[in-house]
Amino acid sequence: MDNRCHCSASSDRLSNPILYNILSQVDNENSSFGSTSLPHRCNCETRWTVCLLRLSEACKDASAVLVKTASFMKNLPAFNQLPPNDQFSLLKACWAPLFILGLAQEHVDFEVTESPADSMLKKILLNGQQSPETKREQPTMAGVSKLKSCLKKFWTLDLSPKEYAYLKGTTIFNPDVPDLNAAMFVQGLQQEAQHALSEVVQLLHPGDPERFARILLTASTLQTITPSLITELFFRPVIGQTDLLELLVDMLFCSEAS
Repeated sequence: MDNRCHCSASSDRLSNPILYNILSQVDNENSSFGSTSLPHRCNCETRWTVCLLRLSEACKDASAVLVKTASFMKNLPAFNQLPPNDQFSLLKACWAPLFILGLAQEHVDFEVTESPADSMLKKILLNGQQSPETKREQPTMAGVSKLKSCLKKFWTLDLSPKEYAYLKGTTIFNPDVPDLNAAMFVQGLQQEAQHALSEVVQLLHPGDPERFARILLTASTLQTITPSLITELFFRPVIGQTDLLELLVDMLFCSEAS
């Protein structure tokens, strides 16, 4: 990856003086409506937009995890007993944390590289207009670093398949999701999953009384990773403009309807 600071582009200015002057005028017009200029602070690395390095391989692995995630939810009897609106609400709120748990369980690792920047000519022609891509939240190095840190924490815990299964149960049955009709029932299901997880942890690791708390603490970091990061990084190159949530709804419910 190019580690050059993109805030200091003196060489670009010298090589394209005419284009640079035009762009400078556009920037000045957009920022001169009575506001004073703020000192420039460089935090380029965290703001870099990134994309997958080995796109085909990484998207294939991610798609396999997404299918397993949908299958896990679909095969939960308690989930199927919930009202349809509650099922949709839980799916919308919980698919991303469940997917990340799937990445961790399958030990899916990936690398990213800096996204190709738009040419100066394209910026001039657009002149402030936004394409559909720029309107969406693009994956950044900061977001990917947060995701990788979360995965490494789970890999350090080295959870067993049963621990992952019950942890997924505590994740999907989240009574804090807004507008649930059966919120109390969902809360009871989460408590049952947490109790089962605690029993499995005690059985597998009797000499580590703090493991259960560490697992729940690590699981809390799942909520810090946005669904849009997951969507744009792993699935946008495959699904294009299609809504990923609509695809998940089809995977979970359409086959039953037919």
